[in-house]
Amino acid sequence: MRSSKPLARGKGFSLDVVTCVDDHRGWSPAEAGRHHRMVLVHRGAFRRMADGRPAAVDPTMAYLGTPGQEERFAHPAGGDVCTSLSLSPGLWRRLAGDDTPLARSTVYVDARLELAHRSLLASARAGDPDFALVESLLSLVSTTLDQLALTPPPATPSHTTGRTESVPSPATDRTENAPSPATGRGESAPSTPPGSAARPGAVPRHHAPAVRSRPAAPHPGRVTARSPRAVADAAREAIAADHPAAGGLLPLAELLSVSPYQLSRAFTRELGVSLTHYRNRVRVSRALDRLESGEPSLAALAADLGFADQAHLTRTVRRHLGHTPTALRRLLASPVL
Repeated sequence: MRSSKPLARGKGFSLDVVTCVDDHRGWSPAEAGRHHRMVLVHRGAFRRMADGRPAAVDPTMAYLGTPGQEERFAHPAGGDVCTSLSLSPGLWRRLAGDDTPLARSTVYVDARLELAHRSLLASARAGDPDFALVESLLSLVSTTLDQLALTPPPATPSHTTGRTESVPSPATDRTENAPSPATGRGESAPSTPPGSAARPGAVPRHHAPAVRSRPAAPHPGRVTARSPRAVADAAREAIAADHPAAGGLLPLAELLSVSPYQLSRAFTRELGVSLTHYRNRVRVSRALDRLESGEPSLAALAADLGFADQAHLTRTVRRHLGHTPTALRRLLASPVL
């Protein structure tokens, strides 16, 4: 059963919280989307089938829906709570550039995109739909299109080997140890200040062609238990569940019955980030939950999330979001109007 609670309405957009309490492994009947939609998960996980491609959706993986697109859903892990942002065709064209179909509909939710999501919800609660909320909406859409341009496209079957292969991403390697162009150190600096609003008006048009220049990938066919996508999805599930084996790459690989090399390579090819980066990104998300709730002790927060100490927590959060935990606590508790 699915229910929807409206959060905000504006010219050309609507923002809703959607709660689903379904618990089934089979696919639901097909349904066609009516709007351009951006769906981000608060809690829980589910599977979505669109254009013949299955995808695991959770707080680290969002999706974009288009009018008329056929969708099916499965909820093998129980219910979920999501934010659904619906845009009119006119507003979508103004923000995204045109109506050219996207090469893929799923997008990796990095820490910057999650912060833009949280800022949008904070602006919706603040009660200024004409300015603060619209600015946050522009920031969310812009950050999503940026991230969509960086996320590797879906795996496709090789015509020469018959195996499933991934098309290389044009993005630079975004691992925790990759040198930053800005600093030359093993840190990645956000390309734009996290939480900052996009300029009023259209999202820069260079974002959209970066995604749409690639032709849509053919149906990848049946996903085998050892395909890169299945390995990456299983690793994500173990990390999200905080499985004891998810505390290290070697035990995680043993849990999934794959070699450590296969796990590391498959994960990076599917998501465009390393396992190390992803695990820290999940821990940053958990830190945001606690900070948003007013967590008073950063030392206790660091210990609870498995960081070596408070300084380690601060470095990791700043690397992913460009803010310290103290600054984020203020930002999330008091949205600027």
